Amino acid sequence: MTTTKNEQETKDNDMVSKVKAKRAEMEQMKERFAKLLLGEDMSGGGKAVSSALALTNAITNLAASVFGEQHKLAPMPEDRKKRWRREVGWLLSVTDYIVEFVASQQAGKDGSNMEIMTTQQRGDLRMNIAALKKLDAMLIGCLDNFRDQNQFWYVSKDADESEKGVQRSDKWWLPTVKVPAEGLSEESRKWMQYQKDCVNQVLKASLAINAQILGEMKIPENYIDNLPKNGRETLGDTIYKSITVDFFDPAQFLTTMDLSSELNVLDLKNKIEASIVIWKRKMNQKDSKSSWSSGIRMEKREQFEERAETILILLKQRFPGLPQSSLEISKIESNRDVGHAVLESYSRVLESLASTVMNRIEDVLYADNVAQDPSLLANKRSISARGSTREFNDESPDHSPGQTPTESMTLSDFMGWSLDQEETTKTNGGSSPKQDDNESEKYQSYSARILARTKNSYLEKLEAYKLRSPTTRH
Repeated sequence: MTTTKNEQETKDNDMVSKVKAKRAEMEQMKERFAKLLLGEDMSGGGKAVSSALALTNAITNLAASVFGEQHKLAPMPEDRKKRWRREVGWLLSVTDYIVEFVASQQAGKDGSNMEIMTTQQRGDLRMNIAALKKLDAMLIGCLDNFRDQNQFWYVSKDADESEKGVQRSDKWWLPTVKVPAEGLSEESRKWMQYQKDCVNQVLKASLAINAQILGEMKIPENYIDNLPKNGRETLGDTIYKSITVDFFDPAQFLTTMDLSSELNVLDLKNKIEASIVIWKRKMNQKDSKSSWSSGIRMEKREQFEERAETILILLKQRFPGLPQSSLEISKIESNRDVGHAVLESYSRVLESLASTVMNRIEDVLYADNVAQDPSLLANKRSISARGSTREFNDESPDHSPGQTPTESMTLSDFMGWSLDQEETTKTNGGSSPKQDDNESEKYQSYSARILARTKNSYLEKLEAYKLRSPTTRH
Protein backbone atom coordinates (compact mmCIF):
# COMPACT_ATOMS: atom_id res chain seq x y z
CA MET A 1 0.00 0.00 0.00
CA THR A 2 2.85 2.36 0.90
CA THR A 3 4.61 1.61 -2.38
CA THR A 4 1.45 2.39 -4.33
CA LYS A 5 1.00 5.68 -2.50
CA ASN A 6 4.63 6.71 -3.17
CA GLU A 7 4.26 5.87 -6.84
CA GLN A 8 1.12 7.99 -7.04
CA GLU A 9 2.90 10.91 -5.37
CA THR A 10 5.77 10.57 -7.82
CA LYS A 11 3.36 10.61 -10.77
CA ASP A 12 1.57 13.64 -9.34
CA ASN A 13 4.88 15.48 -8.88
CA ASP A 14 5.90 14.63 -12.45
CA MET A 15 2.57 15.89 -13.71
CA VAL A 16 2.94 19.15 -11.78
CA SER A 17 6.47 19.61 -13.15
CA LYS A 18 5.27 19.05 -16.73
CA VAL A 19 2.42 21.54 -16.27
CA LYS A 20 4.82 24.15 -14.86
CA ALA A 21 7.25 23.56 -17.75
CA LYS A 22 4.40 23.91 -20.25
CA ARG A 23 3.25 27.16 -18.68
CA ALA A 24 6.80 28.54 -18.67
CA GLU A 25 7.11 27.56 -22.35
CA MET A 26 3.82 29.27 -23.16
CA GLU A 27 4.92 32.45 -21.40
CA GLN A 28 8.18 32.42 -23.31
CA MET A 29 6.32 31.96 -26.60
CA LYS A 30 3.96 34.83 -25.76
CA GLU A 31 6.94 37.06 -25.01
CA ARG A 32 8.62 36.18 -28.32
CA PHE A 33 5.51 36.85 -30.38
CA ALA A 34 4.78 40.05 -28.48
CA LYS A 35 8.24 41.26 -29.42
CA LEU A 36 7.60 40.36 -33.06
CA LEU A 37 4.24 42.13 -33.10
CA LEU A 38 5.84 45.25 -31.62
CA GLY A 39 8.62 45.18 -34.20
CA GLU A 40 11.31 44.60 -31.53
CA ASP A 41 10.38 47.88 -29.85
CA MET A 42 9.07 46.85 -26.43
CA SER A 43 9.24 50.45 -25.17
CA GLY A 44 6.73 51.77 -27.71
CA GLY A 45 9.12 54.55 -28.62
CA GLY A 46 8.36 54.49 -32.34
CA LYS A 47 11.56 52.69 -33.37
CA ALA A 48 9.87 49.48 -34.49
CA VAL A 49 10.94 47.59 -37.59
CA SER A 50 8.68 45.76 -40.02
CA SER A 51 7.29 42.34 -39.11
CA ALA A 52 9.37 40.76 -41.88
CA LEU A 53 12.63 42.23 -40.58
CA ALA A 54 11.71 41.34 -36.99
CA LEU A 55 11.25 37.68 -38.04
CA THR A 56 14.54 37.75 -39.94
CA ASN A 57 16.36 39.06 -36.88
CA ALA A 58 14.63 36.56 -34.58
CA ILE A 59 15.70 33.55 -36.67
CA THR A 60 19.22 34.91 -37.11
CA ASN A 61 19.68 35.64 -33.40
CA LEU A 62 18.26 32.25 -32.40
CA ALA A 63 20.68 30.44 -34.71
CA ALA A 64 23.61 32.51 -33.42
CA SER A 65 22.82 31.63 -29.80
CA VAL A 66 22.26 27.92 -30.54
CA PHE A 67 25.00 27.21 -33.09
CA GLY A 68 27.49 29.94 -32.20
CA GLU A 69 29.59 27.63 -30.04
CA GLN A 70 29.64 24.66 -32.42
CA HIS A 71 33.44 24.53 -32.67
CA LYS A 72 33.78 20.74 -32.76
CA LEU A 73 32.46 17.78 -34.70
CA ALA A 74 30.27 16.50 -31.91
CA PRO A 75 26.53 16.10 -31.25
CA MET A 76 24.72 19.20 -30.09
CA PRO A 77 23.79 19.15 -26.38
CA GLU A 78 20.23 17.92 -25.95
CA ASP A 79 19.03 21.12 -24.29
CA ARG A 80 20.28 23.25 -27.18
CA LYS A 81 18.84 20.83 -29.72
CA LYS A 82 15.41 20.91 -28.04
CA ARG A 83 15.52 24.68 -27.77
CA TRP A 84 16.33 25.04 -31.47
CA ARG A 85 13.53 22.72 -32.58
CA ARG A 86 11.02 24.34 -30.24
CA GLU A 87 11.76 27.99 -30.95
CA VAL A 88 12.37 27.69 -34.68
CA GLY A 89 9.05 25.84 -34.82
CA TRP A 90 7.36 28.85 -33.23
CA LEU A 91 8.84 31.20 -35.81
CA LEU A 92 8.08 28.93 -38.76
CA SER A 93 4.46 28.54 -37.61
CA VAL A 94 3.82 32.07 -38.87
CA THR A 95 3.99 30.75 -42.44
CA ASP A 96 1.03 28.42 -41.83
CA TYR A 97 -1.23 31.48 -42.11
CA ILE A 98 0.29 32.88 -45.31
CA VAL A 99 -2.19 31.41 -47.76
CA GLU A 100 -3.42 31.71 -51.32
CA PHE A 101 -6.75 30.90 -52.96
CA VAL A 102 -6.95 27.78 -55.11
CA ALA A 103 -9.86 26.29 -57.05
CA SER A 104 -11.44 23.19 -55.55
CA GLN A 105 -14.40 20.95 -56.32
CA GLN A 106 -17.22 20.58 -53.82
CA ALA A 107 -20.11 18.15 -54.05
CA GLY A 108 -23.55 19.65 -53.41
CA LYS A 109 -26.40 18.00 -51.53
CA ASP A 110 -28.15 17.29 -54.84
CA GLY A 111 -25.07 15.42 -56.11
CA SER A 112 -23.85 18.18 -58.41
CA ASN A 113 -20.25 19.42 -58.37
CA MET A 114 -19.38 23.07 -58.04
CA GLU A 115 -16.06 24.88 -58.10
CA ILE A 116 -15.21 26.91 -55.03
CA MET A 117 -12.12 28.77 -53.82
CA THR A 118 -10.34 27.37 -50.80
CA THR A 119 -7.15 28.46 -49.05
CA GLN A 120 -3.86 26.64 -48.76
CA GLN A 121 -0.34 27.63 -47.74
CA ARG A 122 1.43 29.70 -50.38
CA GLY A 123 3.18 27.49 -52.92
CA ASP A 124 6.77 28.63 -52.38
CA LEU A 125 6.40 28.23 -48.60
CA ARG A 126 4.75 24.82 -48.89
CA MET A 127 7.67 23.47 -50.92
CA ASN A 128 10.66 25.28 -49.41
CA ILE A 129 9.77 25.08 -45.70
CA ALA A 130 9.47 21.29 -45.95
CA ALA A 131 12.78 21.07 -47.81
CA LEU A 132 14.58 23.32 -45.31
CA LYS A 133 13.30 21.25 -42.39
CA LYS A 134 14.79 18.15 -44.02
CA LEU A 135 18.10 19.94 -44.55
CA ASP A 136 17.98 21.07 -40.92
CA ALA A 137 17.46 17.48 -39.74
CA MET A 138 20.28 16.24 -41.98
CA LEU A 139 22.77 18.71 -40.50
CA ILE A 140 21.89 17.88 -36.90
CA GLY A 141 21.93 14.19 -37.81
CA CYS A 142 25.39 14.60 -39.32
CA LEU A 143 26.67 16.05 -36.04
CA ASP A 144 25.02 13.16 -34.17
CA ASN A 145 27.00 10.73 -36.33
CA PHE A 146 30.21 11.86 -34.61
CA ARG A 147 28.97 10.70 -31.19
CA ASP A 148 31.08 7.54 -30.88
CA GLN A 149 34.01 8.33 -33.15
CA ASN A 150 37.49 7.79 -31.66
CA GLN A 151 39.77 8.47 -34.62
CA PHE A 152 40.41 12.13 -33.80
CA TRP A 153 40.09 14.40 -30.78
CA TYR A 154 40.38 18.07 -29.86
CA VAL A 155 42.96 19.86 -27.74
CA SER A 156 42.18 23.12 -25.97
CA LYS A 157 43.72 26.30 -27.36
CA ASP A 158 45.27 26.86 -23.93
CA ALA A 159 47.18 23.56 -23.96
CA ASP A 160 50.97 23.38 -24.05
CA GLU A 161 52.57 23.84 -27.43
CA SER A 162 53.81 20.24 -27.42
CA GLU A 163 50.29 18.92 -26.84
CA LYS A 164 48.52 21.05 -29.42
CA GLY A 165 47.22 19.54 -32.60
CA VAL A 166 47.08 20.93 -36.14
CA GLN A 167 45.45 24.27 -36.91
CA ARG A 168 44.38 24.68 -40.55
CA SER A 169 43.63 28.40 -40.28
CA ASP A 170 44.66 31.35 -38.11
CA LYS A 171 41.49 31.14 -36.02
CA TRP A 172 43.30 30.83 -32.72
CA TRP A 173 40.10 30.60 -30.67
CA LEU A 174 39.20 27.20 -32.17
CA PRO A 175 40.44 23.98 -30.53
CA THR A 176 43.13 22.18 -32.49
CA VAL A 177 42.64 18.73 -34.01
CA LYS A 178 44.79 15.69 -33.26
CA VAL A 179 44.77 12.36 -35.08
CA PRO A 180 46.83 9.21 -34.49
CA ALA A 181 50.48 9.47 -35.50
CA GLU A 182 49.84 7.36 -38.61
CA GLY A 183 46.70 9.33 -39.51
CA LEU A 184 43.11 8.14 -39.88
CA SER A 185 42.34 4.59 -40.84
CA GLU A 186 41.20 4.01 -44.41
CA GLU A 187 37.70 3.21 -43.19
CA SER A 188 37.50 6.44 -41.14
CA ARG A 189 38.89 8.51 -43.98
CA LYS A 190 36.21 7.27 -46.37
CA TRP A 191 33.53 7.79 -43.72
CA MET A 192 34.71 11.38 -43.14
CA GLN A 193 34.67 12.01 -46.88
CA TYR A 194 31.12 10.71 -47.10
CA GLN A 195 30.02 13.02 -44.26
CA LYS A 196 31.67 15.90 -46.07
CA ASP A 197 29.83 15.08 -49.30
CA CYS A 198 26.48 14.96 -47.47
CA VAL A 199 27.07 18.32 -45.79
CA ASN A 200 28.22 19.78 -49.10
CA GLN A 201 24.90 18.83 -50.68
CA VAL A 202 23.05 20.54 -47.83
CA LEU A 203 25.22 23.61 -48.35
CA LYS A 204 24.44 23.72 -52.06
CA ALA A 205 20.70 23.21 -51.56
CA SER A 206 20.38 25.90 -48.89
CA LEU A 207 22.50 28.25 -50.99
CA ALA A 208 20.21 27.66 -53.99
CA ILE A 209 17.06 28.37 -51.98
CA ASN A 210 18.58 31.51 -50.49
CA ALA A 211 19.70 32.79 -53.89
CA GLN A 212 16.22 32.14 -55.32
CA ILE A 213 14.47 34.06 -52.53
CA LEU A 214 16.87 37.00 -52.76
CA GLY A 215 16.34 37.02 -56.53
CA GLU A 216 12.59 37.41 -55.95
CA MET A 217 13.01 40.35 -53.57
CA LYS A 218 12.57 43.76 -55.09
CA ILE A 219 15.60 46.04 -55.31
CA PRO A 220 14.87 49.03 -53.04
CA GLU A 221 14.62 52.45 -54.62
CA ASN A 222 17.01 53.97 -52.09
CA TYR A 223 19.70 51.51 -53.23
CA ILE A 224 19.14 52.48 -56.88
CA ASP A 225 19.16 56.20 -56.05
CA ASN A 226 22.63 55.91 -54.50
CA LEU A 227 24.15 54.16 -57.51
CA PRO A 228 26.39 55.93 -60.05
CA LYS A 229 24.91 56.43 -63.49
CA ASN A 230 27.15 54.00 -65.36
CA GLY A 231 29.01 50.75 -64.84
CA ARG A 232 32.46 52.23 -65.48
CA GLU A 233 32.10 54.64 -62.57
CA THR A 234 30.95 51.82 -60.30
CA LEU A 235 33.64 49.32 -61.20
CA GLY A 236 36.56 51.64 -61.83
CA ASP A 237 38.53 51.77 -65.08
CA THR A 238 40.66 48.68 -64.41
CA ILE A 239 37.83 46.28 -63.57
CA TYR A 240 35.57 47.76 -66.25
CA LYS A 241 38.19 47.22 -68.98
CA SER A 242 38.81 43.65 -67.77
CA ILE A 243 35.10 42.80 -68.03
CA THR A 244 34.45 44.52 -71.37
CA VAL A 245 37.33 43.00 -73.35
CA ASP A 246 36.51 41.02 -76.47
CA PHE A 247 37.69 37.68 -75.07
CA PHE A 248 36.67 37.31 -71.42
CA ASP A 249 37.76 34.53 -69.06
CA PRO A 250 36.12 34.86 -65.61
CA ALA A 251 38.64 32.58 -63.90
CA GLN A 252 41.52 34.58 -65.36
CA PHE A 253 39.79 37.79 -64.28
CA LEU A 254 39.71 36.66 -60.64
CA THR A 255 43.43 35.84 -60.69
CA THR A 256 44.13 39.51 -61.51
CA MET A 257 42.07 40.78 -58.54
CA ASP A 258 43.38 41.31 -55.02
CA LEU A 259 41.41 38.70 -53.04
CA SER A 260 43.81 38.63 -50.10
CA SER A 261 41.22 39.61 -47.50
CA GLU A 262 37.51 39.32 -46.83
CA LEU A 263 37.10 43.08 -47.18
CA ASN A 264 38.61 43.06 -50.67
CA VAL A 265 36.36 40.23 -51.83
CA LEU A 266 33.28 41.90 -50.35
CA ASP A 267 34.20 45.19 -52.03
CA LEU A 268 34.51 43.44 -55.40
CA LYS A 269 31.17 41.71 -54.81
CA ASN A 270 29.48 45.03 -54.04
CA LYS A 271 30.89 46.62 -57.20
CA ILE A 272 29.86 43.70 -59.41
CA GLU A 273 26.31 43.64 -58.00
CA ALA A 274 25.95 47.40 -58.44
CA SER A 275 27.10 47.20 -62.06
CA ILE A 276 24.58 44.40 -62.76
CA VAL A 277 21.74 46.53 -61.37
CA ILE A 278 22.84 49.51 -63.49
CA TRP A 279 23.09 47.48 -66.71
CA LYS A 280 19.75 45.75 -66.09
CA ARG A 281 18.09 49.08 -65.43
CA LYS A 282 19.49 50.54 -68.61
CA MET A 283 18.30 47.55 -70.65
CA ASN A 284 14.81 47.93 -69.17
CA GLN A 285 14.75 51.71 -69.46
CA LYS A 286 12.21 52.72 -72.09
CA ASP A 287 12.95 56.43 -72.10
CA SER A 288 16.01 56.81 -74.32
CA LYS A 289 16.50 60.36 -73.08
CA SER A 290 16.79 59.27 -69.46
CA SER A 291 19.96 60.00 -67.53
CA TRP A 292 20.42 56.21 -67.28
CA SER A 293 20.77 55.83 -71.05
CA SER A 294 24.15 55.65 -72.79
CA GLY A 295 25.74 54.99 -76.15
CA ILE A 296 26.54 51.31 -75.51
CA ARG A 297 24.54 48.89 -77.65
CA MET A 298 21.92 46.76 -75.95
CA GLU A 299 23.65 43.51 -76.98
CA LYS A 300 26.96 44.63 -75.48
CA ARG A 301 25.33 45.70 -72.23
CA GLU A 302 23.57 42.35 -71.94
CA GLN A 303 26.88 40.59 -72.53
CA PHE A 304 28.59 42.64 -69.81
CA GLU A 305 25.78 41.85 -67.39
CA GLU A 306 26.08 38.10 -68.06
CA ARG A 307 29.84 38.28 -67.47
CA ALA A 308 29.30 40.09 -64.17
CA GLU A 309 26.78 37.44 -63.04
CA THR A 310 29.31 34.72 -63.89
CA ILE A 311 31.89 36.46 -61.69
CA LEU A 312 29.36 36.56 -58.84
CA ILE A 313 28.78 32.81 -59.13
CA LEU A 314 32.53 32.14 -58.98
CA LEU A 315 32.92 34.43 -55.96
CA LYS A 316 30.12 32.59 -54.17
CA GLN A 317 31.75 29.27 -54.97
CA ARG A 318 35.20 30.32 -53.85
CA PHE A 319 34.23 32.35 -50.77
CA PRO A 320 30.94 30.94 -49.41
CA GLY A 321 31.46 32.50 -45.96
CA LEU A 322 31.31 36.13 -47.04
CA PRO A 323 29.15 38.60 -45.08
CA GLN A 324 26.09 40.14 -46.70
CA SER A 325 26.68 42.58 -49.53
CA SER A 326 25.22 46.09 -49.65
CA LEU A 327 22.50 44.98 -52.08
CA GLU A 328 21.55 41.98 -49.93
CA ILE A 329 21.37 44.06 -46.76
CA SER A 330 19.27 46.65 -48.54
CA LYS A 331 16.87 43.99 -49.86
CA ILE A 332 16.46 42.31 -46.48
CA GLU A 333 15.89 45.59 -44.62
CA SER A 334 13.32 46.83 -47.16
CA ASN A 335 11.52 43.50 -47.60
CA ARG A 336 7.91 43.45 -46.39
CA ASP A 337 7.02 39.89 -47.42
CA VAL A 338 6.96 37.81 -44.22
CA GLY A 339 7.16 34.55 -46.17
CA HIS A 340 10.29 35.66 -48.01
CA ALA A 341 11.80 36.87 -44.74
CA VAL A 342 11.37 33.44 -43.11
CA LEU A 343 12.70 31.51 -46.12
CA GLU A 344 15.69 33.82 -46.57
CA SER A 345 16.77 33.81 -42.94
CA TYR A 346 16.14 30.08 -42.37
CA SER A 347 18.08 29.06 -45.49
CA ARG A 348 20.87 31.49 -44.58
CA VAL A 349 21.40 30.14 -41.06
CA LEU A 350 21.36 26.55 -42.37
CA GLU A 351 23.92 27.50 -44.98
CA SER A 352 26.05 29.11 -42.29
CA LEU A 353 25.87 26.00 -40.11
CA ALA A 354 26.63 23.73 -43.08
CA SER A 355 29.66 25.87 -43.93
CA THR A 356 30.85 25.63 -40.32
CA VAL A 357 30.48 21.83 -40.26
CA MET A 358 32.30 21.61 -43.62
CA ASN A 359 35.21 23.62 -42.22
CA ARG A 360 35.41 21.41 -39.13
CA ILE A 361 35.50 18.31 -41.35
CA GLU A 362 38.21 19.96 -43.46
CA ASP A 363 40.19 20.57 -40.26
CA VAL A 364 40.21 16.83 -39.51
CA LEU A 365 41.11 15.89 -43.09
CA TYR A 366 43.90 18.45 -43.06
CA ALA A 367 45.28 17.01 -39.79
CA ASP A 368 45.15 13.57 -41.43
CA ASN A 369 47.08 14.87 -44.46
CA VAL A 370 49.71 16.45 -42.20
CA ALA A 371 50.09 13.18 -40.28
CA GLN A 372 50.83 11.39 -43.55
CA ASP A 373 53.00 14.18 -44.98
CA PRO A 374 54.45 16.55 -42.30
CA SER A 375 56.00 18.72 -45.01
CA LEU A 376 52.51 20.20 -45.64
CA LEU A 377 52.64 21.93 -42.26
CA ALA A 378 56.12 23.31 -42.92
CA ASN A 379 55.00 24.63 -46.31
CA LYS A 380 51.95 26.26 -44.72
CA ARG A 381 54.09 28.05 -42.16
CA SER A 382 56.49 29.19 -44.85
CA ILE A 383 53.70 30.58 -47.00
CA SER A 384 52.07 32.25 -44.00
CA ALA A 385 55.34 33.94 -43.11
CA ARG A 386 55.48 35.47 -46.59
CA GLY A 387 52.00 36.96 -46.15
CA SER A 388 50.22 34.66 -48.58
CA THR A 389 46.43 34.78 -49.08
CA ARG A 390 46.27 30.98 -48.90
CA GLU A 391 44.56 30.60 -45.55
CA PHE A 392 41.72 32.95 -46.40
CA ASN A 393 40.98 30.88 -49.47
CA ASP A 394 41.43 27.54 -47.71
CA GLU A 395 38.53 28.33 -45.40
CA SER A 396 36.23 27.79 -48.35
CA PRO A 397 34.55 24.38 -48.01
CA ASP A 398 34.93 23.81 -51.73
CA HIS A 399 38.73 23.76 -51.41
CA SER A 400 40.75 20.77 -50.40
CA PRO A 401 43.65 21.30 -47.98
CA GLY A 402 46.64 22.67 -49.80
CA GLN A 403 44.64 23.58 -52.91
CA THR A 404 45.36 26.95 -54.47
CA PRO A 405 42.58 29.28 -55.60
CA THR A 406 43.31 28.67 -59.27
CA GLU A 407 42.82 24.94 -58.74
CA SER A 408 39.22 25.37 -57.58
CA MET A 409 36.22 23.94 -59.38
CA THR A 410 35.15 25.50 -62.65
CA LEU A 411 31.79 27.16 -63.17
CA SER A 412 30.55 24.01 -64.91
CA ASP A 413 31.61 21.89 -61.95
CA PHE A 414 29.80 24.17 -59.54
CA MET A 415 26.54 24.25 -61.49
CA GLY A 416 26.65 20.54 -62.38
CA TRP A 417 25.55 18.83 -59.20
CA SER A 418 25.50 15.50 -61.02
CA LEU A 419 29.30 15.57 -61.01
CA ASP A 420 29.52 15.15 -57.22
CA GLN A 421 30.23 11.42 -57.55
CA GLU A 422 33.16 12.17 -59.83
CA GLU A 423 34.58 14.59 -57.24
CA THR A 424 34.26 11.89 -54.57
CA THR A 425 36.13 9.44 -56.78
CA LYS A 426 39.00 11.89 -57.22
CA THR A 427 39.16 12.66 -53.52
CA ASN A 428 39.29 9.00 -52.57
CA GLY A 429 42.53 8.55 -54.45
CA GLY A 430 41.18 7.26 -57.75
CA SER A 431 39.27 4.28 -56.38
CA SER A 432 37.08 2.45 -58.85
CA PRO A 433 33.45 3.54 -59.38
CA LYS A 434 32.31 0.12 -58.15
CA GLN A 435 34.15 0.57 -54.85
CA ASP A 436 32.70 4.07 -54.45
CA ASP A 437 29.21 2.75 -55.04
CA ASN A 438 29.71 0.12 -52.37
CA GLU A 439 30.95 2.69 -49.87
CA SER A 440 28.09 5.02 -50.74
CA GLU A 441 25.55 2.23 -50.20
CA LYS A 442 27.19 1.37 -46.92
CA TYR A 443 26.78 4.83 -45.46
CA GLN A 444 23.70 5.99 -47.39
CA SER A 445 21.00 7.46 -45.16
CA TYR A 446 17.31 8.11 -45.67
CA SER A 447 17.82 11.88 -45.52
CA ALA A 448 20.54 11.73 -48.14
CA ARG A 449 18.21 9.89 -50.49
CA ILE A 450 15.54 12.54 -49.94
CA LEU A 451 18.02 15.27 -50.84
CA ALA A 452 19.10 13.39 -53.95
CA ARG A 453 15.51 13.54 -55.19
CA THR A 454 15.15 17.26 -54.53
CA LYS A 455 18.48 18.86 -55.37
CA ASN A 456 17.96 18.85 -59.16
CA SER A 457 14.71 20.78 -58.81
CA TYR A 458 16.54 23.43 -56.79
CA LEU A 459 19.23 23.67 -59.45
CA GLU A 460 16.54 24.32 -62.06
CA LYS A 461 15.11 27.10 -59.88
CA LEU A 462 18.63 28.51 -59.38
CA GLU A 463 19.22 28.59 -63.12
CA ALA A 464 15.77 30.06 -63.76
CA TYR A 465 16.60 33.04 -61.56
CA LYS A 466 20.14 33.22 -62.96
CA LEU A 467 21.59 33.69 -59.48
CA ARG A 468 20.76 37.41 -59.70
CA SER A 469 21.72 37.96 -56.12
CA PRO A 470 24.19 35.95 -54.04
CA THR A 471 23.39 34.31 -50.74
CA THR A 472 23.43 36.13 -47.44
CA ARG A 473 25.14 35.15 -44.24
CA HIS A 474 25.81 36.29 -40.74
